[in-house]
Amino acid sequence: MTLVTPVRITYLGQSTFLFTTPESRRVIVDPWTVSNPLCPQDQRELHDVELILVTHAHHDHLGDLFSIVSKGSPTVVAVPELGTWLGSRGVRRVQTMNLGGIIELCGVRIAMTPAAHSSSVDDDPFAYVGCAAGFVLGFSNGARIYHAGDTAAFSGLELIQRVHRPQVAMLPVGDHHTMMADEAAVAVDLLGVDRVIPMHYGVTPGSADAPRRFRDALTAAGLGQVRTCELRPGETVDCDGEGALTRSGMASSPSGAAGA
Repeated sequence: MTLVTPVRITYLGQSTFLFTTPESRRVIVDPWTVSNPLCPQDQRELHDVELILVTHAHHDHLGDLFSIVSKGSPTVVAVPELGTWLGSRGVRRVQTMNLGGIIELCGVRIAMTPAAHSSSVDDDPFAYVGCAAGFVLGFSNGARIYHAGDTAAFSGLELIQRVHRPQVAMLPVGDHHTMMADEAAVAVDLLGVDRVIPMHYGVTPGSADAPRRFRDALTAAGLGQVRTCELRPGETVDCDGEGALTRSGMASSPSGAAGA
């Protein structure tokens, strides 16, 4: 039997994830590392990143992109307005796309999806740089992973499932700047997924226990069969071609149990 290499996913805090593809290519979504208080010290300086995907321009998502770009020559994927802004500030390799678009880079099929959120550069001068987005990433081993970016629940999540059929959803659950636990449970129902990695919590005061509240909300919504995978910053899971998540030989847990 031929063994298929999984996608390796490392959580770096907030909404930042580093993916290592089955071909050993390194892809990061929302590269907030150096200045991210949740990111482990020994993982803040990233090297050999080939692809950077940016959901929107708020500081905890655009993050430390310029620092990472200065250490190599990764391609940066963003909506056209943000891509133009990045290019005007010296980022050389920018690939723009828009909602509904699909491209393939580094062996990854990248679909850009809507997000119910805003997008602006927080630096001076303040700049509006297009809309917020999410990504559905398709890997060579068959895994399809949806990184929702910052979003509220919206009816278009049903269309994302219908068109792209993600197996795993990375959803914000921390409230205030994104949806809270109860709304995130509605988002899960709309998406029709049964594996979720919660994100975007731990920085805003009072949000550290958001994954627990999210699991409770899933149970209350009759979605107790959904398996959540709560990751501490710096932890890694493998995703196989069916979307199953494993770490240390253990599968992700149902919503009513502690995340694995």
